[in-house]
Amino acid sequence: MRDPSPTTTEPEADFQWDAGEMGCGELLLDLRFRLREMRPGQTIKVTALDPGAPEDLPAWCRLTGHHLIWKLHPVYIIQRKEN
Repeated sequence: MRDPSPTTTEPEADFQWDAGEMGCGELLLDLRFRLREMRPGQTIKVTALDPGAPEDLPAWCRLTGHHLIWKLHPVYIIQRKEN
């Protein structure tokens, strides 16, 4: 998976979620449920202030098959996987 470039313009997202300072475990669990409610291919803009988010969110996307299409901490745009 290529690393999303922070130099490009932030793309539009279908949904937005401000996770605030939510810690990694709770953040990823909540994100999992939010993505389940979305259709394949839809995107969500996540604002996550947790200092671990720059490492945790990309790793979680690689493990789950969702696509991190843009990141510039604290903003991440994730596309729901196709299946």
